[in-house]
Amino acid sequence: MLIIPVKDGENIDRALKRYKRKFDKTGTMRQLRSRQHFTKPSVERRATVQKAAYIQHLRDQEEF
Repeated sequence: MLIIPVKDGENIDRALKRYKRKFDKTGTMRQLRSRQHFTKPSVERRATVQKAAYIQHLRDQEEF
């Protein structure tokens, strides 16, 4: 449970922004979405390797 203390005179938008940032850092929504379907460990590994290769390719292009 997230608790966001709101100070006296603080704008509600600022407190809401703090709440959203804190909620995003917990990773609750990402975990919920990932648990909606099962992916095999080999498929997850392949996806991470492909993502790493793509990022490396972008960094290599950046150097030239």
